[in-house]
Amino acid sequence: MPPPGSRAAHVDDAPSASAIFAGRVTGHHVLHIEDYSRTKEDLPNGKGIKSRPFRVGGCSWSLMYYPNGERSQYADCISMFLSLQESAAATGPVKARAKYSLLDRAGKPVLSHTKDAELHEYAVGGTGYGFYDFIKRDLLEPSEHLKDDCFKVRCDIFIREGLSTEDRPAAPAFVDVPASDMHQQFGDLLTSNVGADVTFQVSGETFRAHRCILAARSPVFKAELFGAMREGTAAGDHCIRIDGTLGQVFKNLLHFVYTDSLPETPEMEVPQEGAAMAQHLLEAADRYDLQRLKLLCERKLCGYMDVSTVATTLVLAEQHHCGGLKDACIEFLKSPHVLEAVVATDGFEHLTTSCPALLKELMCKLVAR
Repeated sequence: MPPPGSRAAHVDDAPSASAIFAGRVTGHHVLHIEDYSRTKEDLPNGKGIKSRPFRVGGCSWSLMYYPNGERSQYADCISMFLSLQESAAATGPVKARAKYSLLDRAGKPVLSHTKDAELHEYAVGGTGYGFYDFIKRDLLEPSEHLKDDCFKVRCDIFIREGLSTEDRPAAPAFVDVPASDMHQQFGDLLTSNVGADVTFQVSGETFRAHRCILAARSPVFKAELFGAMREGTAAGDHCIRIDGTLGQVFKNLLHFVYTDSLPETPEMEVPQEGAAMAQHLLEAADRYDLQRLKLLCERKLCGYMDVSTVATTLVLAEQHHCGGLKDACIEFLKSPHVLEAVVATDGFEHLTTSCPALLKELMCKLVAR
């Protein structure tokens, strides 16, 4: 404290800030329509079926699906409505907005078939609110989004809440720190070959790289290049021959080692070519103990999965201990309609001959479900 009669030095309090904002709770539900043709036959115009209830914002909701439209003038459309089954509030309606999206095979919304509903007051037991013309059947049926007589619709719900206040940081950002571009720099290093000190021969192609970077990223490369496995490579450049791997696969593997990401190449976006590359790359990732790359490939294969690939993907998941990918394959096969189609493929024949124990496990899990 300053002595009596003296003036204390003026010290500004720390700056502060707060905010007033409109609260909002969000959530979503994905509705799987399986055996679509059967739903068209069994539910004529004006007839629908309610989804299982789901919870968002403490409320219980359900979706109403009309494969031949809810009204006669929309008989050529699929109608979708959201209804409130149970409210978290004691009394009064719930104000919410819903967005309906047809999902593609990778589980992403199709922008051309996404519709936003207006803010609406939902009452318990009401008829619901949505779109009589969510999508025309003559647009859905020839599209790639209807696969094996199945499609998916995602409903995002935005529940409006009252006004709230909260503290906010007030310190200004005098220094703007850009995002890291280290991955770009290391990618340029791989492309330029500056300082490269190891050469790989893969399926007739030559690749140059840097031993220290490879060793830092992969324990297998570290053992090969610096451990007891290496012979006579203490100094100078040397060449390593790799068998059983395609050149493009090894090139993509090096891209990941240097940039920590999958390459954005056209073939990776084509389902059949992308699935084949992801399978080969997963095998290479397992071989060189690149666990993040292995998981990225698993996720890619989950998005590419269809009747023609699921059996071979399941075998791959079993051989390389990919638990998440294996579960995704079994989930895909749970529909009797899908399973019947898969059994007729060459991939399923390969599964039965190469992994009989896996076939037994698959059958047990499907029967249990």
